[in-house]
Amino acid sequence: MRLTVVIDSVDPQAITPFWSTALGYRVHSTLAQYVALVPDGPADAERDGRPVVLLQQVPQRRSGKNRVHLDVRPPDVPAHVAALEAVGGVRVGPPVTDLLEQAGIWWQPTADPEGNLLCVVADPGHPGPLLRP
Repeated sequence: MRLTVVIDSVDPQAITPFWSTALGYRVHSTLAQYVALVPDGPADAERDGRPVVLLQQVPQRRSGKNRVHLDVRPPDVPAHVAALEAVGGVRVGPPVTDLLEQAGIWWQPTADPEGNLLCVVADPGHPGPLLRP
C-alpha cells in the first residue's frame, strides 16, 4: 500500500516552494489543479516508504485549526525554519517547549503562505530553542 498526503490549497503553485523545502521533496508532476511532490533524490526514493504529497486546488481558503498536520525532524531546526521563512512560511507563535524537560524535544509551529500548519521538531540532543524577545 502507498500513502499519499493531500494538502488543500487555493493556489497550489504558491505553496509548492514551502512544501518542497519543508519536506526535501521535488515537483514530480503538475496536472490541472494538482501538484505532486515526491522525495528528492534517485527515482527509487519514490518507493522508499515516504508518502507522495499532493497539493490540491480547492475553491475555499482554510478556516479554523488544521485537524491533521505534518511534523518534520531536520538536523538543524533554526536553519530549517529560516529556509521555510525564505519561501513564504511564517512562525506560528514561539517555540513549544512543553516536553523539553520531560522528553528532550521542542518544536516550532510554522505555516505555509495559506496558513496550513507544519511543526519543525527538535529531537532529544538538539540545542534548545532561541526564544525571541
